[in-house]
Amino acid sequence: MNTLHPADRDRLSTYISNTFDRAQNFIGYPIAQDFDYAPLYPLLKLPLNNIGDPLLPSTYDLSSREMEKEVLTFFADIFRAPEDNWWGYINNGGSEGNLYALYAARELYANGVVYYSDATHYSVQKNIKLLNMESIQIRTQAHGEIDYDDLRKMIDFNRHKPVVMVANIGTTMTEAKDDISLFRQIMQELRIDNYYIHCDAALAGVYSMLLELKPGFDFTYGADSISISGHKFIGSPLPCGIVLIKKNHKDRIGRQVAYIGTIDTTISGSRNGHTPVFLWYAIKCMGSDGFRDRAIACLANAEYAVKRFQEIGIQAWRNNHAITVVFPALKHAALLEKWQIATGGGVSHIICMPGVHKEKIDEFVADILTLEANTLLEAELVP
Repeated sequence: MNTLHPADRDRLSTYISNTFDRAQNFIGYPIAQDFDYAPLYPLLKLPLNNIGDPLLPSTYDLSSREMEKEVLTFFADIFRAPEDNWWGYINNGGSEGNLYALYAARELYANGVVYYSDATHYSVQKNIKLLNMESIQIRTQAHGEIDYDDLRKMIDFNRHKPVVMVANIGTTMTEAKDDISLFRQIMQELRIDNYYIHCDAALAGVYSMLLELKPGFDFTYGADSISISGHKFIGSPLPCGIVLIKKNHKDRIGRQVAYIGTIDTTISGSRNGHTPVFLWYAIKCMGSDGFRDRAIACLANAEYAVKRFQEIGIQAWRNNHAITVVFPALKHAALLEKWQIATGGGVSHIICMPGVHKEKIDEFVADILTLEANTLLEAELVP
């Protein structure tokens, strides 16, 4: 490969420097920043591709399929997948995991109706449109959890059609968690036998399971599929995710492809072979105990953040066992830009991800006091 033109080299150098600077104040989105994968950098010289089904052999062997299997087994154990009836793969992120789950549900129930709350991640609506599925949006409660009364009414009205339920295990803005045991109770009360439950656990899934937080949502609670993100709580320089599904649902998808010598059962075909190695490395370095300690530290920092906000009169709050701290929407453009704060529905939030420490929270609070205290003190936000 030829070398860069000096002007392009200067531009790249400036971009790298500016990006590292911007990363110092990145607290508005759920991305871990405390990872170090330096020992894996030599692999960036290789075109690793995990094409096809990760649990089956392929003639394309420049891959990380064996490590992918270990990662999948690790998370299948965490989410208590049925021993002889689970399957999964590592993909580009939670959005693809949601797409795969809805695709499987559509193959199972061609005339099913998808139910999701108005706090559900935007990828679900996009995926529903891509799959041309019928859907109904359900109201949410004040703190972001789905309104079960509204859900029951909508399902009862359409009870002649199978139910495809998307449960939020941590909503985008408030990290509210839906209770799938209540979903199943509604199905039982309405005597609906044909239903599918997918849990979008992109952010909160891993630490909710490791800390045994309630409400439970794993396969033993009735989930048919679960998707998580790898670049959020665990951390990865490349976006990635994991979808796990009951194998009997997956078996409706896929076909033999002679060119790659395996069955194509995934969405994208060619898949990133580097991200499974990152996740494998994180698992080997930290394990369940390390992830658990990581979660406890994040929760402690979130509690600290709420306290710091309230000390200066700002009505901040968080859902039970959440690392997302919610407060009245910021207005000052410089503050939003500097700290890259997500805002919507009249609220803003910070997320106390791994890498966001108390010192960073204190710095953010100091900026609020300088730039926006009067605006926020006048606002009212009741969770």
